Amino acid sequence: MSSAPAQTRCPYPLDGNATDIHGEAAALRASGPAARVELPGGVPAWAVTDPHLIRRLLAHPRISKDAHRHWLAYLNGNLPVGWPLQMWVESRSVQTAEGAEHGRLRRPLAPVFSARRVRGLAPRIEEITEALLDDLGEAAAAAPDGVVDLRAYFAGRLPWAVVTTLLGLPEALHDGFRAVTDAAFATNLDHERATAIMAEDVRLLEDLIAIKTEHPRDDLVSALITAHREGLYSERELADSIQMLIGAGYGTTASMLDHAVVNLLTHPDQLDMARSGQVPWDQVVEETLRHQAPVANFFMRFPTEDLYDEPTGLTFRQGDAIVINYAAAGRNATVHGDDADLFDIARSTTGEHVAFGHGRHYCLGAELARLEGRIALPALFARHPGLELAVEPDRLAPLPSIISNGHQEIPVRLGENAGRPA
Repeated sequence: MSSAPAQTRCPYPLDGNATDIHGEAAALRASGPAARVELPGGVPAWAVTDPHLIRRLLAHPRISKDAHRHWLAYLNGNLPVGWPLQMWVESRSVQTAEGAEHGRLRRPLAPVFSARRVRGLAPRIEEITEALLDDLGEAAAAAPDGVVDLRAYFAGRLPWAVVTTLLGLPEALHDGFRAVTDAAFATNLDHERATAIMAEDVRLLEDLIAIKTEHPRDDLVSALITAHREGLYSERELADSIQMLIGAGYGTTASMLDHAVVNLLTHPDQLDMARSGQVPWDQVVEETLRHQAPVANFFMRFPTEDLYDEPTGLTFRQGDAIVINYAAAGRNATVHGDDADLFDIARSTTGEHVAFGHGRHYCLGAELARLEGRIALPALFARHPGLELAVEPDRLAPLPSIISNGHQEIPVRLGENAGRPA
């Protein structure tokens, strides 16, 4: 269990290195349903930790995600010069749009992530999973000490393979996009590094759009280029939407798989319950999402007018920046009990989380992420029943991100190999 750091300053400064996400979350929960914080780079905001308040705000008609219209500090030029997280609020995609603009940008995406289309991806995800487990075994066999990084070879590679297949990302651009996407989630960057990442991202997107314009295929990037050609997307919206889909489809699912594996390895009794069928794998996925929300904090929402009628008694002023702290919400004791800090796949409230958001901005890829978890986790533990961590759990270093909640590496030994399923 994380203990809240000894921090009394208000606004509470969030640690851009993310050395203790759940310690911060506990401290913020203790301050009430929402607390004043300072984001990395010195930008003030509200951090909302209470799941009931989160649901009200995410569904509120007077709460916007559009910084270009509704964040007063941004509109008035009051952000610090070179604020490294500015890329997160300047994006023009379905993730940051509101009203008719949100509907317009969502329209070409929704059919791709419908329940029917997602279910149809299961055979392909199973094929990718088995191929990656082959690679994982080969990497472990080649390592002198038999230790292999499970995040690099499996938890990260599976969602990357799935999302790049959906998008139709050419193989030649994979390494560049993956490096940029990983770096973009870091919240400890200086201005120079953040600027370099954005410049490289722009270059890669220009190359991708040029390639897919000349050689369209039956994939999502080609569909978005068609939408742009038909006037549905601007050039900026096209590029930002592609980058949003890469980041959302890759990093969040990688961290979900990452934490599911680590929690099961450190709770062998619960792993036995899942492997025996006593608890279904979908419940393992939901408890992971609750206990370790893959997105710890997400930027940003803004009241379009003063909100005085909030049942908590709080007042959110027009143009205030509001960050949703999903990590804190998942461990709320009023919803999940006094043992909310504990991982428990048999918990009756596993599905009562907001890890994928709520309301009109509910994550389009939520069911795809769940499907990947339901396929990947049982396959991993069936192939490698002797899987174990190669380091003590407290030596697993977190990603330097207050957004993406995962580990930099997961060193493991595979142990017994049961082979491919018949």
